[in-house]
Amino acid sequence: MEKTIGPNKWKWYQFDKNDRERIGPIIENVNCGSTGWLEQLQEHKTNFLRIKTLDNGSKVVTGSLIYQQNFEEELDYKIFHFYVSTDQLITVDLMLSSFKHIHTEDLLRLIDRTENPVDGFLIFLGELMNEMLFEIDQFEDALKTLIWSVRKRNETSILEKIYTQRHELLVWKNLLIPIKELKMGIEEINLNEVSTGDIFKTTCKRIDRAVELLNEYEHELDSIINLEEVISSHRGNEIMKTLTVITTIFTPVMAFGALWGMNFKHMPELEWKFGYIMSVILIGVSTILLYGFLKFNGWTGDLLRGKKKGSFFK
Repeated sequence: MEKTIGPNKWKWYQFDKNDRERIGPIIENVNCGSTGWLEQLQEHKTNFLRIKTLDNGSKVVTGSLIYQQNFEEELDYKIFHFYVSTDQLITVDLMLSSFKHIHTEDLLRLIDRTENPVDGFLIFLGELMNEMLFEIDQFEDALKTLIWSVRKRNETSILEKIYTQRHELLVWKNLLIPIKELKMGIEEINLNEVSTGDIFKTTCKRIDRAVELLNEYEHELDSIINLEEVISSHRGNEIMKTLTVITTIFTPVMAFGALWGMNFKHMPELEWKFGYIMSVILIGVSTILLYGFLKFNGWTGDLLRGKKKGSFFK
């Protein structure tokens, strides 16, 4: 597709990656020399950014950008390639229909009002950030639910959800880093002096807003993970203390049981009329005294108390 846009009649070309033969002549006509970009069209795999100043003094920004990523499948993503100069914009494999919250007609209407291809490209980037911000809002809702789940029903399945959210956050940040780099690249060479324009500022604000939100969500998730580590450590210690106390309390039972379980021929206790009753009393009294000693010294703490619903430690 070739489209002439705005009062300055700049060109916007849309292709797919199989149209390399059609893209080549367009680039050669402006003496771009971006053979690396053309090769990247065939690779079709990763983010890529190059900023060049040509022999004639004109400036271009070329590259590739992953703009959608499945959070469960590494190879399930969408990538498009772009070439931005002072008078034309080339996009390859850009599928506007794949966006859930971007209305294609509204986007094209906004681009039609721009005076140069850089502003047109920035309009698209701004709408792409709006799309991401919608998705980040859904991430925020899931994170809020997770925060309260930690208190209401703290178990191993919650820990799995925490790290699933942590991975999703990493994917979001991985998507935003090249967009942030692209923003800095356009600002660096100041194509058509757009870095002082409202469109550039609006797009930058959206990018910064998304980055700031993700940084804050990262702090929240780190806090949840730290809380989980403290709770798990505390509960593990309490379990070990409980087992130690129980083992200690039953030491008299095991000791006297081992003593009177011996098979020596001469054991006077075996002939005692009230030997069984005395042994039970002795075991019981010694067990109670040992438990009282542990309790008096505060070594049992709250180990034998039940866990309260909705509590982290009790």
